[in-house]
Amino acid sequence: MGFYQFKQTQKIKGTIDEVWDFIASPANLKKITPDYMGFDITSGDLPEKMYPGMIICYKVSPLLGIKMNWLTEITQVDENIFFIDEQRIGPYKIWHHQHRIEPIEGGVLMTDIVTYQPPMGFLGSIANTLVIKNKLNEIFNYRKNVLNEIFGELK
Repeated sequence: MGFYQFKQTQKIKGTIDEVWDFIASPANLKKITPDYMGFDITSGDLPEKMYPGMIICYKVSPLLGIKMNWLTEITQVDENIFFIDEQRIGPYKIWHHQHRIEPIEGGVLMTDIVTYQPPMGFLGSIANTLVIKNKLNEIFNYRKNVLNEIFGELK
């Protein structure tokens, strides 16, 4: 029953305000998630910006097209610096996702740090080795490509 951490950085052409406005808007979650994941927000009347204590409910098909409920709470927000979402209901035993941005020359450095624990003890550890870590990499690379299309890539 291992704990794992996934980390990805990305340099984005854009200002802190532009990048923050995009990533802190719940309406943009679907835009940065691959279509095959069947991502649908089921929370009604979401505000334009995330705030601490905000609950977001959605349906997602992370594996084999099986739809499941995923409920996250935005636990911390420091505007234009970071926010953290934590799974309350969903496929993982633990899911803690830090979204950090900082200004750099010519744009913004965005860093995602996901600390997670798969369910099912040692079987979850095997699933992580065989599937989960590769799937996370694939999903975050998709997101990286979408953000590059929207803002441009900073080299």
